[in-house]
Amino acid sequence: MKIYKANRKGYIRYVLIGVMVFPIIIFFLDMNTFIEKPFGVLPLFILPIIILWIYFDTYYKIENNELIYRCGFVRGKIDILSFKEVLKGKTMWSGLKPALATKGLVIKYNKYDEIYIAPESNDEMISDLLKINPEIKISE
Repeated sequence: MKIYKANRKGYIRYVLIGVMVFPIIIFFLDMNTFIEKPFGVLPLFILPIIILWIYFDTYYKIENNELIYRCGFVRGKIDILSFKEVLKGKTMWSGLKPALATKGLVIKYNKYDEIYIAPESNDEMISDLLKINPEIKISE
């Protein structure tokens, strides 16, 4: 079993900072309301908690010839022997995307299925995938 950390570069850091600062700004703009009704501030912290969960709980794992992915509440596994092609350094803007950064890997598997992942090292993951399934076509 090998675990690959997610690449956390790019816009995700700015989104995280913005989402963390927003409740503080709202609190200081209308402090009296939140002092009178302290439970009114709780909904402001739901989004930052979800973003932090996704940020710290995104990773990929190869175990028993399966690629296991996890990104917050998005989880699953794919049989590596069903992989047809891996596009390196690409970004997929729609579809299943358990990733935090751009320029990752688009994995085509089965007949029409695709998934986008962004490990810290694309080359390391590709080499480990090729050890399991040497018939995977690698494209850049």
